[in-house]
Amino acid sequence: MHSHDHEHTHGDVHDHAHGDHDHDHIGDHSGYETGSERIEVLERIFDENDAAAARNRAALDGAGVVAVNVMSSPGAGKTALLERTLADLGAHVRFGIVEGDIETSLDADRLDGHGAQISLLNTGNGFGGECHLDAPMVHRALHGLDLDALDVVLIENVGNLVCPAEFDTGAHHRAMVASVTEGEDKPLKYPVMFRSVDVVVVNKIDLLPHLDFDLDLFLANVRAVNPTARIILTSARTGEGLDEWEGWLSSLAPSRDG
Repeated sequence: MHSHDHEHTHGDVHDHAHGDHDHDHIGDHSGYETGSERIEVLERIFDENDAAAARNRAALDGAGVVAVNVMSSPGAGKTALLERTLADLGAHVRFGIVEGDIETSLDADRLDGHGAQISLLNTGNGFGGECHLDAPMVHRALHGLDLDALDVVLIENVGNLVCPAEFDTGAHHRAMVASVTEGEDKPLKYPVMFRSVDVVVVNKIDLLPHLDFDLDLFLANVRAVNPTARIILTSARTGEGLDEWEGWLSSLAPSRDG
């Protein structure tokens, strides 16, 4: 029997959207006071998203597929990590990829050729493009995958440390990639993201000798925000630490024996 843990939707994720938001600190927003009408709209958005996420999980469960929502800031190395993962595990695990980007198919093109099914989501329609994937978007992307022929779906979310953490996509697990080039303070500055995940992949550790980066302080900051997250140190470039990451992913894949 294979059991799925539902993707977390913590109360503080929704509270974060109702209160402080990185977008709110740009310019003068004194004319946009938070009132009951705005809260009701936000609650309706989240309620509708959570209902769609539940439907996504039901579809994945019905096909015996596990989904992982993979998040990070831009440039942390998500795509490089997934590219190595597909190359290493593609012969043993049947992967599907939901590739989220505001524009272009550049990342989807990088992942092509490793045997995975890929469904591209561009969020560029609208003002500047959506900075996250939500459950209705993922629902559309899942229609581009043959779930019955898959074991694991990896959702590569839009690069952003704020919005993706606020929306349940229907994935069973959440992972984030944090690069050592980003600074030790990121868990404290973006606690909602770090608090919402099951796994924190610390990438680009091959650069540590060349950076003024305090790894112990970074890890302490992660633990201060999320004491239970699994932390995996990796370099997608050299392959260091990939065995642990790939072992975790392999453990999620349902047994197809019998």
